[in-house]
Amino acid sequence: MQAARPSTAPANQRSQTMRADVLPPPRRKTDTALPLARGLGWFSIGLGLAELVAPRQLARFIGVTDNTTLIQAMGVREIAAGIGILTQRRPTAWVWARVGGDALDLSLLAAAARQPGSDNTRIAVAAAAVAGVTALDLACSQQLARANWASADSENEGRINVQKTMAVNRPAQELYAYWHNFENLPNFMKHLKSVTTTDARTSHWVAKGPAGSSVEWDAEVTEDRPNELIAWRSTNGDVENSGVVRFVPEPAGRGTIVRVEMKYTPPAGVVGAMVAKLFGEEPEQQVQEDLRRFKRFMETGEIPTIEGQPAGPRGSLYKLLKKGDPA
Repeated sequence: MQAARPSTAPANQRSQTMRADVLPPPRRKTDTALPLARGLGWFSIGLGLAELVAPRQLARFIGVTDNTTLIQAMGVREIAAGIGILTQRRPTAWVWARVGGDALDLSLLAAAARQPGSDNTRIAVAAAAVAGVTALDLACSQQLARANWASADSENEGRINVQKTMAVNRPAQELYAYWHNFENLPNFMKHLKSVTTTDARTSHWVAKGPAGSSVEWDAEVTEDRPNELIAWRSTNGDVENSGVVRFVPEPAGRGTIVRVEMKYTPPAGVVGAMVAKLFGEEPEQQVQEDLRRFKRFMETGEIPTIEGQPAGPRGSLYKLLKKGDPA
């Protein structure tokens, strides 16, 4: 059975110029712990500078006896923690370091309260302030730890990474144009039910899900280089995914290397990926078979409807393609 190839829209009507030739990550929720951590970092640096520059005045302010060396050492610790928080992408360890420093400060205040000449009222006020900051540091540390765990779980365990290539004996321009019309993709991607283009950048995808169900998502084009590559990522829906397909002319000029890179999280996460493999739906195998069908379709104009059965006679589309083939 032959699949008719829909006509493709001119590439210049839909191409988008985007930044960075990289695989775009799927969109993720903003980590709300990071702004709090940054604020604590700046607070730590400010407090550390005060302890370094004016240790005697600070000692009198909080009601303890003058111990310049100890207060300046505490200032160095605060500045180091602040710099660590502000310069790290995930400053969990440095915020936990602040929690430890807070505990040390509270113990030093308790010891100072027992020293002759100390103002216990001022020390009590200072201890209450430190306890409040400690609560913030502890809450921020726990949030960052949970965010780190969730990030590692989704990126390293739940997410599937696939990279496959296929040599296709057609020009890169022709392959790009056909792929760029996303509504063509179900012709050779057997797990896709439909792709509906909503505008020049966005589309709606429906795929076969577990146990005969369907999964849906919206996607946007993040980078589009005519005849070279198309990158996309999901914006919402059942399957978090992103990918890029590249069309690289073979050096000998006898076709194109099609390279597909995909990242996605199955609807059931890690468990869903494992179950899919048990039932012969391993993602890398799926993509490889899709590329084989794409190759056959673009080179001959037909795709067998039943896996493993020989193809029928080559169709008229194949003959039309061969007329312009210099090989």
